[in-house]
Amino acid sequence: MPVPSNNVFAGAEFDRAAALRRDAAWIAERLEDPTTRFAPVWQLKNLFVLDDGPRARWLSAEQAQPLVRAGTAVFLGMMDGAAHFAVEVGHEDPADVARLAEGEFDELRRHGVLLEPTEAGMLALARGMLHWHARHRFCGVCGEPTEPGDAGHVRVCTAEACGAVHFPRTDPAVIMLVTRGERALLGRQAAWDPGRYSSLAGFVEPGESLEDAVAREVREETGIRVTEVAYHSSQPWPFPSSLMVGFTARADNDDEIDLDGDELEDARWFTRAELRAGVADGSLLLPSPLSISYRLVSEWLEG
Repeated sequence: MPVPSNNVFAGAEFDRAAALRRDAAWIAERLEDPTTRFAPVWQLKNLFVLDDGPRARWLSAEQAQPLVRAGTAVFLGMMDGAAHFAVEVGHEDPADVARLAEGEFDELRRHGVLLEPTEAGMLALARGMLHWHARHRFCGVCGEPTEPGDAGHVRVCTAEACGAVHFPRTDPAVIMLVTRGERALLGRQAAWDPGRYSSLAGFVEPGESLEDAVAREVREETGIRVTEVAYHSSQPWPFPSSLMVGFTARADNDDEIDLDGDELEDARWFTRAELRAGVADGSLLLPSPLSISYRLVSEWLEG
């Protein structure tokens, strides 16, 4: 299996131009600038051209104006000298928007691995930010409505007595390939396709380091103790708002696996030969190339 050189949604080369987010006059001008491009998002789906691609379908300022007036627009950054925004498709008919742009709304998860890295990164940002806006229309402090600020990068409580400022959240999760000698530990969830196995993963808890989260999650899910926890790489994961932090680790014991009965349906030790044979005869499915797990496993198989 080919080893990817980078993680999907990582390595995007555009300028987020954070210093311009508070320049309301500049943002207002960009919203009407003919060179500005808009990425519409409808029910967490991005707009694509699928005939010769896939690739992102961007709207012009003229095409996007009805969406901007009716919904939330978020400044993504600058690329090729032009401002780029995400805009929600709220009251407008998504079919009309897609027809106007000659595109199709679809899941980013389905096409992310085939997109050019910068477009993939911008669409991931668009999806994540508009999901956050949809879930934070009311203040978590006093319950009053909030409104966007800083070109969509904060939400501010409208109650004068409160005025709380809310920022987008990113939930860190660890994802790790555990090995012992010539074997790797992989698990599967009951909801996955038959035969699919992947590296273990779990969310980081408050007051916990990333390395401690790796050890805890592996121990909780499989009963295996780990040492030599080492950082590998990270990956934005806009499904809806996580950061996957990849690690490798060495198992300190190869005792019988003790499943927690909650997260995993099964977990096993695999040799490289067993994984290759299972993939070859179709009895095993490895992680999707969209995920950092694919890179962790494929690099180990090539080792």
